[in-house]
Parts: sequence; structure tokens; C-alpha cells
Amino acid sequence: MDKEKFYVSLGTQEISRLKAGNNEDFIIYATPEDVIKLRELFDEMYDADFGSFWRAHVPIKEYHNDQENDDFDQGLINVLQMLYRLGDDQTREHIHSMNVLDNPDD
Repeated sequence: MDKEKFYVSLGTQEISRLKAGNNEDFIIYATPEDVIKLRELFDEMYDADFGSFWRAHVPIKEYHNDQENDDFDQGLINVLQMLYRLGDDQTREHIHSMNVLDNPDD
């Protein structure tokens, strides 16, 4: 199946065929199935972020002992791994320079 070019914004979790505004954080080449999987990963990140928002209103719960934050962090790593795998050279270089993935080529 042919891959198409997509522009991805990590901040807004936007995946678009069209470059518009600031949606070009990352450029990937993906199949429709890849885009569905990436959307699912973004949705998981959103759910974890929403859970951590509510956790933030519980003053006795420490950040470093918080499953919602751990889930969000893992979700972000999963998204970055997929973006790295599907990304163009500039995207891969950008993610590599972030130094957040242990072995990005795995």
C-alpha cells in the first residue's frame, strides 16, 4: 500500500495531509492504517493527560507516584517511536536530538 505525506503537530495532536499554520512539527509518510494507529496513540495520551489533570487536584498525591503521569509519559514515547519510524530524515533527526528514545532504530 502506498504511503502518503502527513504533517503532524505534537502539541495539538493534529495529523493532516495539508500544511497549515504550525502543524509541521513532524513530517511522516504513512498508510491509512498507520494514521489510525497514530490517532489511537494520541487518544491514549489525551486520556492519560485528562486523568493527570484530575489527579493534580488531589494535593496529597505525589507526581512521582502517579500512574496517570506514567501513562502519559509512556504514551508520548510510543507516539515519538511511531513518528520516528514513519518520519522523513528531518523528523528522525529532530526526534533523535530530543534524546528521549533509548534505541530509536529498534
